[in-house]
Amino acid sequence: MAVAKGRIFRSVLPAALWRLEDPLSDIEQVELVAALSDKLVRLSGGTDHCTPLRLPSLLHVRDLIAADPFTPHSAESLERVSCLDRWTLARQFRAAFGTSPSAFRTMRRLDRVRRMIRDGMPLAEAAVEAGFANQSHMSRLFKRTYGLTPARWAALSLRA
Repeated sequence: MAVAKGRIFRSVLPAALWRLEDPLSDIEQVELVAALSDKLVRLSGGTDHCTPLRLPSLLHVRDLIAADPFTPHSAESLERVSCLDRWTLARQFRAAFGTSPSAFRTMRRLDRVRRMIRDGMPLAEAAVEAGFANQSHMSRLFKRTYGLTPARWAALSLRA
């Protein structure tokens, strides 16, 4: 019934659908399936996964991504470094840090873009340096995240 009413689709799928022109990486596919399955379990009256967080493993993954957000990591590579299966990693990373590994990576890349723009780098160059497909791709994510276009943010940061 809830699926028919669209609650799942309104709460889980928009993150994947807002960027239809960009293919999902394997880790993003895992995150989407894990979120969808968790929603279905909750809606069916089942219980959430209550396994204890493996914080050292999660911190290792977080630190690996933060150290080099320009390098994409596959689900398989994150499984190896965390010693967790991809489904557990996706669920526990979100539980520990409030976001998915791929969203965490995007946020770190956008942090770098803000620094590059603040230091005077042109937007198109900052986008490429941060590993975005192009300036348009970076600008969409920037505005979605910060509520301002990169150009507007740059203008405001120059006045500050």
